[in-house]
Amino acid sequence: MEPHVKIRPICGQQEFETCARMMAESEPWITLQRDYAASLRNLSSHEKEIHVAAQGDEILGFVVLNLHGGFVGYIQSICVAPRWRNHSIGRKLVAFAEQRVFKDYPNLFICVSSFNSGALRLYRTLGYEVVGELKNYIIDGHSEILLRKTIGSLTEFRKK
Repeated sequence: MEPHVKIRPICGQQEFETCARMMAESEPWITLQRDYAASLRNLSSHEKEIHVAAQGDEILGFVVLNLHGGFVGYIQSICVAPRWRNHSIGRKLVAFAEQRVFKDYPNLFICVSSFNSGALRLYRTLGYEVVGELKNYIIDGHSEILLRKTIGSLTEFRKK
């Protein structure tokens, strides 16, 4: 059964800690060697937007958006609690990210580890195209695959 999910901004230290624990205890972050402390530091940046998928008080997953820098409109992380995977939570978080980013920017980027074939397949199904590969970027022997979904060029988007 598909859960009733509300996507909202992250709220309070306890939710940051829950999300950091969720990352540190699941793939791909285990393979990427991101522990709890590193995950919590990453989530604590004030330059990012973090939104959680919640059902009541339970956090089912979250998305981290970076709307600054060279690749404006970047899904830095998306995580779904292991027990909620295959319940469309990831799809809902991606749809939310698209809606949020495409209001202000024409491109949405995400990197996926080469060993994370399920996530790569999901993003390709959702219309993301591979635009680059960063070999041995985080860990030796694996690449980060850069994907992009676009609704137009920066120049044309700014003209509207």
